[in-house]
Amino acid sequence: MAVSDSEIISREPATGAELWRGACGDVDEAVTAACKAWPQWAAQPLATRIELMRRFANEVRREQDAFAELIARETGKPLWDARNEVDLVIGRVEVAIRAYGERTGQRKHDSALQGTTALRHKPHGVLAVIAPFSDPANLPNAHIVPALIAGNVVVFKPSEKAPACGEFLVRCFERTGVPPGVVQLLIGGPEEGKALVAHDHIGGVLFTGSTQVGITINRKLASQPGKVVALEMGGNNPIVLWDTPKIRDAAALIVQSAFTTSGQRCTAARRLIIRSSLYEPTIEALRQLIARILVGAPFDDPQPFMGPVIDNQAADQLTESFLYLLSHGGKALAHMKRPRGDLPFVTPGLIDTTAMAERPDVELFGPLLQVVRVDDFDQAIAEANCTRFGLAASLIGGSPQEYHRFWANVRAGIVNWNRPTVGTPQGAPAGGLGYSGNHRPAGFYSADYCAYPVSSVEVEQPRASVGVGLRDDPPVREHL
Repeated sequence: MAVSDSEIISREPATGAELWRGACGDVDEAVTAACKAWPQWAAQPLATRIELMRRFANEVRREQDAFAELIARETGKPLWDARNEVDLVIGRVEVAIRAYGERTGQRKHDSALQGTTALRHKPHGVLAVIAPFSDPANLPNAHIVPALIAGNVVVFKPSEKAPACGEFLVRCFERTGVPPGVVQLLIGGPEEGKALVAHDHIGGVLFTGSTQVGITINRKLASQPGKVVALEMGGNNPIVLWDTPKIRDAAALIVQSAFTTSGQRCTAARRLIIRSSLYEPTIEALRQLIARILVGAPFDDPQPFMGPVIDNQAADQLTESFLYLLSHGGKALAHMKRPRGDLPFVTPGLIDTTAMAERPDVELFGPLLQVVRVDDFDQAIAEANCTRFGLAASLIGGSPQEYHRFWANVRAGIVNWNRPTVGTPQGAPAGGLGYSGNHRPAGFYSADYCAYPVSSVEVEQPRASVGVGLRDDPPVREHL
């Protein structure tokens, strides 16, 4: 990926070849076009908007092979992973339709002489959707579809590292028959993103990406309470391993949590907190499984488990982070390597950081897992909470009583038991607290921030009297 003053170039991580090139968009033009489209779109019957979203799902289904191949090429994901993402895009539509009805549907209650109490929801207007490269179709789609169902229009800025996928997604909406201007594509880098967030005619910002950028958006809009801000940010996610005889199964869950999509998921496990008595057999099982992981290009046969990370800058940062942890008290359990030095392939890294005096509380966005040994369950929970983030956490093993303690005390918006930290069900909310979000969970709860509630008390004819604080007789008017 390269950004200049006028264009963006996207390159395939696995080959370095140029994939896509396009001019940066004009923020004012995009927002103006969206503003013009909004009144007519909001006036459409809900049934019409829902029908168009179902047509969109069918359009993606028709193009799913081409879409998956594009995602794999632009992000480096193995083809199986890219296909899973397209399936999520398709499935998200029916989930969003159901969520709108359950979360933001109309309610009416008749109360005789007091009239009718009504609850309805209104759209915000023009919403900015800013998306990351890691799930370039599914994550923006999870904002766009609920926003459109609710009657908003969208200006969508895809990541500058995945513009081709963003363009493909928008074309699917356009071919469906969504009117011009309802989904505006804004190609650009950080400057276009800043201008979009600051634009006066934006009614809200729906953001998925790094904590640093999310906090910047939050600060920028802190003095504008009229704009809705939904932040899905990163995580320094813990996975706690406690008493279990199924060490090999536990190792598989840990690998799925830490290394799926080359660790480039906000819900990926970054820290393995493990009971000391389970340390040796678990680390041995992890080493054996890591040694078998295929790291390769998206279309390799057999399919790899991991592809490259997004670019060489990301790969360099990961290897430098591994060396930093080593030089500050960490112990390498599986070295992170660059098997193809000129391309951003990295092997999974596993490092014991128990002896470190201070473990950095940062999101290392890639296949790098830190291990911390503890002796009791309270210590495990305390270590899990030793972070400013609060997105995902998982307990592997343990008793039902211990899971209840874990669930009640760990600070995270997603808490799992004997399941990976990644892969939130589509019918569930997904979000975090602290540096991971601002209590506006996405997923099934996306409907909540795409429309605002309006309560009404309604009577067909005016009927009222003043029953307190009046004289018995009207006062006599004095004549001059």
